[in-house]
Amino acid sequence: MSDLSDALERGEFVATSEIGPPKGTNIEPCLADAEQLRGKVVAINVTDIQSAVMRFGSLATCHMLVERGLEPVFQMVCRDRNRLALQSDLLSAYGLGIRNVLCLTGDHTVLGDHPESKPVFDLDSVGLLQCVSALCEGHDMAGNELDGAPDLYAGAVVTPGADPIEPQLLKMEKKIKAGARFFQTQAVYDVDRFIEFMKSVAGFGVPVMAGLVLLKSVGMARFMNKNVSGVHVPEPLIARLKEDKAKTKSGETAVQIAVETIAAIRDHCQGVHFMPLGWDHLVPEIMDRAGLS
Repeated sequence: MSDLSDALERGEFVATSEIGPPKGTNIEPCLADAEQLRGKVVAINVTDIQSAVMRFGSLATCHMLVERGLEPVFQMVCRDRNRLALQSDLLSAYGLGIRNVLCLTGDHTVLGDHPESKPVFDLDSVGLLQCVSALCEGHDMAGNELDGAPDLYAGAVVTPGADPIEPQLLKMEKKIKAGARFFQTQAVYDVDRFIEFMKSVAGFGVPVMAGLVLLKSVGMARFMNKNVSGVHVPEPLIARLKEDKAKTKSGETAVQIAVETIAAIRDHCQGVHFMPLGWDHLVPEIMDRAGLS
């Protein structure tokens, strides 16, 4: 299987991070971001045309990480491929040495830089998880037998700060039934709310990794509160970002907030997933100061 599955199944507190491929062919800075995470995180997510903005491919980037001895998590969205292409790419991913896949529905094309493009959405995230499960069982979605089956560790996402939370819990159960074996969450800032969420899913028996998006500015925090469903940055954290502009600009405030968040949630979940948004160089420092290295 994968290092990620092995670590979670051993009950370790696991850290993963993510990188975003470039809009163009200059992949080296992206790979350099991944290199900064070597020996720190267990695996590195590679986003798949994130925010519906056309970019270099996740599959190719994941393969480049494999070639460099780094373990990727292949993020796959349903927006751009029908079930034929999704299944083909999953088989290709396995053939290229990729063992982890995160199944996502994907943002609508109207939100991206090609709003006139036609979305596919032949499957949603639950359907994609079912697709992965079928392939791993040795047949395709039409029931046709495969000549060689992949062995993929499939994950999904959940939003612990959603209000109301009940639809998220129902969808999470559906994803587990469809084959989700781990979860990474949307950004967590309200620690008390996250702990309550974890109490609600304690009986699900699937590891949950809390999402940590590094706060770069007051404007970023306000934007997420206004535009990102299920994410709430409490006012005391925004006040800290305002307090010392130099520390906020350097990333020190983001590091402090992340370290404190990890300390507060560590006993309530199975790991953390960093979404550094270009501040990959701060992830090792956060891990050191949080005692995760």
